[in-house]
Amino acid sequence: MRKKLVALLLFAFAFSAAMAQSSQSNKILPYPIHQKKLPNGLNVVTVPYNSPGLAAFYIVVRAGSREEVEKGKTGFAHFFEHMMFRGTDKYSADAYNNIMQEMGAAANANTSIDRTLYHMTGNSNMLEKMFEIEADRFQNLKYPVHEFKTEAGAVKGEYTKNSASPYQQLYEKVVSTAFTKHTYAHTTMGFFEDVVDMPNQYDYSLEFFDRFYRPEYSTIIVVGDVTPERVNQLAQQYFGTWKRGNYKPEIPTEPRQFQTRYAHVKQAGFPPYLSLNYKGPAFNDRSKELPALSILTTILFSENSDLYRKLVVDEQKARFIGGGPQFSRDPNLISIAASVVKAEDMQYVKDEITRVLNEAKTQPIDDKKIAETKSRIKYSFAMSMDSPDAIANSLSRFIWLTGNPESLNNTYSLYDSITAKDLMDVAKKYFVNQTLTIGTIGPGNTSPVK
Repeated sequence: MRKKLVALLLFAFAFSAAMAQSSQSNKILPYPIHQKKLPNGLNVVTVPYNSPGLAAFYIVVRAGSREEVEKGKTGFAHFFEHMMFRGTDKYSADAYNNIMQEMGAAANANTSIDRTLYHMTGNSNMLEKMFEIEADRFQNLKYPVHEFKTEAGAVKGEYTKNSASPYQQLYEKVVSTAFTKHTYAHTTMGFFEDVVDMPNQYDYSLEFFDRFYRPEYSTIIVVGDVTPERVNQLAQQYFGTWKRGNYKPEIPTEPRQFQTRYAHVKQAGFPPYLSLNYKGPAFNDRSKELPALSILTTILFSENSDLYRKLVVDEQKARFIGGGPQFSRDPNLISIAASVVKAEDMQYVKDEITRVLNEAKTQPIDDKKIAETKSRIKYSFAMSMDSPDAIANSLSRFIWLTGNPESLNNTYSLYDSITAKDLMDVAKKYFVNQTLTIGTIGPGNTSPVK
């Protein structure tokens, strides 16, 4: 009887393990994602990965330029990307850098419209030190007025440097033209007048930090030579007393657009440039629309597309064409861009792009081509998952979109279900002149295209 009981238990265990493996094998990320929500709202995500002695440590703060809702107060999400490296009472900036060197780690940060991301990759045996120093600066960041003004000046310098590029100038004009109410109207750098005034906004900077650098806005991701038990224990130890906040910004809804808008940068002697920017959908890991738009724009505008071959290779009227939808928390732009060889060909290139978009509304794309494109998109992603940093970075993208890392698997599972009809449906719905903003760089004073 005892032998039978043992055999049954072993069978049950093996069956359970096999089912778990089978379930995971159906996902684009072939590694289990472990999640734990602390009582204060902090989300902790762990992915054990065979990288002996190495771990990636990410913190996603779901606050980007999207959350900058007050007039005259843009650019602060990006500002804190800089300011968070200024140190605390316990660890100065120099002490922080010295610890990084001791761990053999590299730490950095970046900001986008929907989030601010802090990341390091280093020795997994020093995981507790990673938790300690990150918990310290996320809960105890302090800076005097003179350091604030110094960093605000550095941000202004970065803005000035970036804005020297006509491409950046056009991008700013396109988003501020396409959006009239929503905060996607300004870039992560902010409006120039706000960046100039930033040195006078010390008190507001403290308020911004107090609002958004809170556990409910944050997710810790650890990938590599770790266990979820150890990660969760360290998260509770070092972040468990982090106090929850109560601020929720009211993000304005963008009004419906009813006619084509134009954004133009005059730049003689610069390669002519064209971008067609249509209003698209918000990210939703249960909707097929963004995956369908990704497949469609890949088929129409990638380097092996018919239009690329026609405009770039055969006719040589463009240096490149490409584009696709933006995955973002609120409805954003689907952008198709072309670097045009001669300014007088700008209208022709625009008409050719519009032609293939209109054809996609009524002419179903070959099933074989759709299947090949799906396979290429998924294979490219799967092959890139070859390090703790790559996995953590990909997970962070979906965490800032939904708060849930499993959205990565949910989204890629949708690709298999996309049909030719789905591609026609999204083409009809989104590629319409009423929601189009045309951006151009050219030698004249006005847009050279209609």
